[in-house]
Parts: sequence; structure tokens; C-alpha cells
Amino acid sequence: MYKVAWRILPFAMLLYFVSFIDRVNIGFAALTMNRDIGLSSTAFGLGAGIFFCGYFLFEVPSNLILHRIGARVWIARVMITWGIASGATAFVHGPSAFYALRFLLGVAEAGFFPGMILYLSYWFPADHRAAATSVFMAAAPLSTALGSPLSGALMQMNGWLGLAGWQILFLLEAVPAVILGCAVPFVLTSRPGQARWLTDEERNWLCATLSREQEQGERRHTLWEGLADRRVLVLALIYFGTSAGLYSQSIWSPQIIGHFGLSPFMVGMVNAGPGIAAVIAMMLWSYHSDRTGERSWHVAIACFLAAAGLIYCGAAASLMSVLLALTLVNIGVSASKPPLWAMPARFLDGPAAAAGIAAINALGNLGGFAGPFMIGLLKSWTGSFRGGLYCVAGLLLMSAVLTLALTRYGHPLAAARRQV
Repeated sequence: MYKVAWRILPFAMLLYFVSFIDRVNIGFAALTMNRDIGLSSTAFGLGAGIFFCGYFLFEVPSNLILHRIGARVWIARVMITWGIASGATAFVHGPSAFYALRFLLGVAEAGFFPGMILYLSYWFPADHRAAATSVFMAAAPLSTALGSPLSGALMQMNGWLGLAGWQILFLLEAVPAVILGCAVPFVLTSRPGQARWLTDEERNWLCATLSREQEQGERRHTLWEGLADRRVLVLALIYFGTSAGLYSQSIWSPQIIGHFGLSPFMVGMVNAGPGIAAVIAMMLWSYHSDRTGERSWHVAIACFLAAAGLIYCGAAASLMSVLLALTLVNIGVSASKPPLWAMPARFLDGPAAAAGIAAINALGNLGGFAGPFMIGLLKSWTGSFRGGLYCVAGLLLMSAVLTLALTRYGHPLAAARRQV
């Protein structure tokens, strides 16, 4: 499994790192872009979140195509098209064009994240899955840690080639997606049975282990079984709250920190700290979840922590207090996700897994629309981030409660306790 991990996870992590930067770099661009193209806080929040509308509409079809034709071809297509859409955002001139490009970016990127989660389930048995997912998903907080200073520095290049700093940001940060998309067919191997870089003994053991897991317990196999399973809907609602927390802090934290009068580069440096803490916490929390085999409390406790961080952030009055609050939010939302994504593969397989995982991600990621939009709307009404942060905290509390309810109450949720 170490051999599999070293072959697959670094490249998968790099893909998600680039993906996440292109999703949330508008948080830094907004420091000057909003004024240049006439965006209010409400309009910016709507544009930031509308990405997830396109993402939602094309998520399940995209994942089913990936399951049918393989990750090598489809992930390459996804990355190249999202790179083009992200780079084109540099040329928007008003709210309508901004909304359109954000929607198209969501359409282009639809299927990437659930496709990669599905792909990892092809390679990692259950007792390795949360740890493997945590390494992959560590790219999100790592993109905050490393991408924030980079984005802040690019914003300082105002006037280069006659472009504003935010335009340079979009153009240069889109290039890696296109380059890596071209490299995907040469790096990824679709299934363990095709892995020539494993010995015959290793390949046979891995295929047999994964096949044996698929035969254990009550598992859904068809597309409609995956979409109709109530546990899929509950997990989507749980993921809704965690996504609201993740994208609210990723998109709005530069402006929350910038409120203290820092330059874009200093905003990037300050914003890097919470991401570093989140990477470490996510790895340790996921390792503990795999070692104990427990998932629900690992998700719920992390959601409670993130909610507390958002409430504290709303009440914080100093830069250090805000930084501590954002660190708690980063740790909580990041640590909740790998144990959560280890759950679906316990009761879904084949087309059911492709459809179910995509449905969880598609519905859940609408939280990435709701959270940033609520913060922008309430800030326009009240002039403060506080109300929006409290609303997102409420969504995370909902996720925590639903996670615990999933494993305690009612048929067929009671079955989730045995299998999830």
C-alpha cells in the first residue's frame, strides 16, 4: 500500500491543489477586482457561489462518464477546460460576465472531486481509505497555506503588461491546470488490474482485497440504488454544512483579514497560517479515524470545532483573535471531510458508487453557494461579517447533529451504523 500511495497520492494531491486555488482565488482578486468591475458584497457573494450551480447540474453525469471511460481521459478533459475557464475570468468587465464565467468554471470542473474520491476507492481498501483521502484533501488547506502568499504576491504585479493585479492572478494561476491536464493520461492508471508498476503478487493481492470488501455486507450496485439510498441524502446534507464552512472561510477570509488594513501580500502571509495548522490536524485526525475504525464522532467533533471558530470569528475584534478563529475553522472543516468520505464506499459499489458519491458532492457543494452568498448578503445589509458567519456556524452544527443521528436512529439509517 505504501507503493500504491507514493505512486497515486502526490499527483492526485497536486491536481486538487491547483483545482482549489482556481476555485477560491477570487477571494484575493476581490481585494481590487470588486471596485474595478463594480461588484457589491452581495454581487460578489452571488458570483462566488454560482460556481456551484454549474457544478451541481453536471456532477452526476460527469462522474458516470468517468466510471465508464476511466479517470485518465476524463480527468484530463476536466482540468484543461477548467483551466481555460479560470483564465478567461481575467477579462470580465462587469457582474454579468463574472457570473457567466463562474458558472462555466463550475460546469468545466464538475466531476473532478467526486471522480477523484471514486478513483481512490478503486485503489485503497477500507482501513487505508480515510488516511489516503486525507492526503488527497490536504491539498485544500495546503493551497491556502502556499497559495495565499502566491496570490498576494501576484496581486502586487499591478500594471504588468497593462493588466491589473487581479487579471494577472487569474491568468497565471490557470496555466498549471492546463499543463497538468495534458500530463494526466501519462501518469494516472485507471484500475489496479492495469498497474504494470506493481508486481504480479502485489496486483493480485490488491485486486483480491478490494473484491473481497465489495462482497461483504449489504451494498448498492446499480445507479438508481445509489441515488435512492437515504444515507446518500443524509450524507449530502452533512456535506452541505461542511462545504458552506470550507468555502465561506476560503473565499471571505482575505477580505476579513484585509479589513485590518494589510496589503494584499501581507493578507496572503497571514492567511497561510490557518492552512498549515489544518494540514497537520487533518492528517492526524484521519489516521486516528482509520486506526479506530470510527467515523461519525470524528466528523461531528470536527464540525463542532469549525462552528465554534466561526462564532468566535464573528465576535473577534483584533487581528490575532480573527487569526485564531480562522485556524479553528480551517482545522474543523478540513478534519471533518476524510472520515466523511470514507463512509459511502462502505455501502455503495460500481455505478451506485459513481452516482452516489457524485450526488453527495453535488448536493453538498451547494453549501459552497449558500455560505459565501449569505455572508455577502448580510454584510451588505448590516455592514458586518458577523451575521453571515453565525449562519454558516448553524449549518455546521446541523452537520454535526445529522452525523450522529445517521448512526443512531431509524431504518434504514440504523444500517448505516453497522456499515458506515
